[in-house]
This record gives sequence, structure tokens and C-alpha cells, in this order.
Amino acid sequence: MSVEDAARRLGVKTATVYAYVSRGVLTRRRGDDGRSLFDAEEVERLALRGRPRRSGRHPELVIESAVTLLGGDRPFFRGRDATVLADTWHLEHVAGWLWTGKDHDHVDRWAAAPEAVAAARAAQAGLPASVLPLERLQVIVAALAAADPVRLTLDPAAVALIGQSIVAGLVDALPGSVPRPVAGGPVAGRLWAKLAAPDAAPALADALRFATVLLADHELAASTLAARVAASVRADPYAVVAAGLGVVSGALHGGASLGTEAMLAETSEPAQASAVMGQRLRQGERVPGFGHAVYRSGDGRATALLERIRAAVPGHSRLAVADAILEEAGRRRLPDVNVDFALGLLAHLAGMPRGAGEAIFGIARTVGWLAHAIEEYERPTKLRLRASYTGPLA
Repeated sequence: MSVEDAARRLGVKTATVYAYVSRGVLTRRRGDDGRSLFDAEEVERLALRGRPRRSGRHPELVIESAVTLLGGDRPFFRGRDATVLADTWHLEHVAGWLWTGKDHDHVDRWAAAPEAVAAARAAQAGLPASVLPLERLQVIVAALAAADPVRLTLDPAAVALIGQSIVAGLVDALPGSVPRPVAGGPVAGRLWAKLAAPDAAPALADALRFATVLLADHELAASTLAARVAASVRADPYAVVAAGLGVVSGALHGGASLGTEAMLAETSEPAQASAVMGQRLRQGERVPGFGHAVYRSGDGRATALLERIRAAVPGHSRLAVADAILEEAGRRRLPDVNVDFALGLLAHLAGMPRGAGEAIFGIARTVGWLAHAIEEYERPTKLRLRASYTGPLA
């Protein structure tokens, strides 16, 4: 059947059918006239398995969303290529686009209430110095919520304003790697001032800005699903972000950049790449930063961010180590590099504290979680997935 027929049977747009192809859900072949054709039986099986059940009170399995489409190797934010947007946009720009669907030509300074930031800093006072930045973000968002008595105002304009203060508060309440003032300006610049080492190459600050835009959303990743479930039961925006941060802490989600940071730190020179990677494989571990559940033929975000990093610090001695790891991965036929490797490399080259990549990921993805929350707040029913029971019968 044609792509139009497949879309009608599945109850989705034709762009979604092509997204299913890129994710390996559907198989496409070319007809003699060059048009895309789909196996009718395969489409029918997907329709019976994956369509939402409308007979019950709550939608199941499939969530319709206008926020992000996953293409063959990259996301498209409301139809726009994320890697193209990242060339010039700040996180504030992409937030405005994802939250409202409107372009925002200028970057306003986002700020959290001073008393909220003070509460978030005080909440961390008793934490050991070894606590990872992502774990600090979980404490910070709870403190910010407690300081906002009107956080349950859930109309889109209010959520956008709350989102600005959440992102700003997450950044401004983090302890800095060195004591230095954080001037006003875009979020990425303030985050750089918090995380980067004093001697970090200034050009890498733009790579950080680039990364925050790339990572702002990724359709229904596990953390976004958790955020949408929270929003569907009318949890406030702070709770939505807390749900997302909790899931990001999992090793199979945002934790891959942390593993990349550790692998780079252990590899003091290019010749050690094989031994360091081999040790992980011998221990039954995955080599972090390679492979992606959606992008089976390569993650375009990784390619774009790696290019940005190389352009920022050409000839950097640690790039040779990263190249040796990439070459070894190719020899071992590992899956293609993903964006977590590029993010871990950025944190490593900038001398950021351990776990900084996870924190960058969580702060950037807060924008996407809130975009999905805005969609859910406008829907009348809560999300209710169903289990396929496999236990004993009484």
C-alpha cells in the first residue's frame, strides 16, 4: 500500500509513517515509479497492536504530539531540523519555539526569584562534595517548587514563565567549579560559568550552547514519558521536571555521558584506548557512548556536536584520545557513536566536574519535558497504560 494508505490505516500523518521506517517499526520499499510502498499485512499488525484503544476512558500505547518528530538520524523540533537550529539558537530560542510554536528573535534574561535560588542553595548545604550535579538538580527543583506558592497555575503562558524560572534556578543554584561571579545573559553562558574549569578553552562555551539546543527534546524518550504521565494527572511543572530528572539518572538513559567521561579520564594516551575499552567488554559492560535505540545508522546529533567541538579546539591533545576510541570502536564493529559520547567529550575537554554531562542533559531536556507537559495539560484525560498480565491465575 502507499504511504497515504498506510497513514490512513494507522491514523497518523505520513511524516509519522516515515518516522516508523527510520525506527525500524515499518519496512519500506520503492515501487517501479519511485514511490514508497508498504506491506499491507505489516501495517495491519502495527495498527492492531499500536493504535490507542478508544473504548476505554484513557488513551493507551500511542501518544499524539506536535512537539518533536524523529527523523532518520536527528530530531525535528516542530518540523525544524534541530542540528540547523543549534547553529544559531540559544536554549531560550528553542524553548520559545517548543512551548509556543512561535519564533523568539531575542533572548530575555531568564531568572528565578532570589529567595527561591537562596532556598535551593541552602537545601544543598549538607550534601557531600561528591554528590553529582544531576543529583543536586533533583534537590534544587524540589526547593524551587517549595518556594513557589502558585506553581499549580497550568495554563500555557504560566507554564512557560514557570519554565523559565525553573531552568534559570537549576543553573543559578548549582555550585560553581571555582568561585567566580555569574553575569546575566543566556542560560548556556551562565551554565558554562558554573561548570567549566578556569583554564577551559573559551571557544568550547559555544559548543555547550550548541549542545543545549540539540538536547532540548527527543520525542518520547523514557524521561519524557514519565514527564507526560506526571502532567496528565495535573502535577505541577516542578513535579514534571522532577519526574524527568529521576528517570534521566538511570544508567540506560542520561547516564551514558557519565560513562564516557570516566572512559576518557582513564585513557591517558591514544595507545591505551584499546585496553580501556577491552576491559569494559571483558567485564560484560557496554562501551558508553555508542549505539542508539532509534538511530540505527548513526546519530546526527553526535556528528554535529563533535564537529563543533573539533572546530572550537583544533589540535587539542585530548582529541587524539577521543579519535583513538572512535577508531577502536570502528575496528570492533561497535554501533555508531551517539550524542552522549560527544557530550561526555565536551565535559572532559572543558575540565567540568564529574557528571557534568548528565546535568547539561537534564537542564536542556527540561525545556522538552515542559513542552510535552503543556500538551498534556490541555488534554481532558490522564495517561493510563495497561499491563499484559503474565502471573498465575487464582
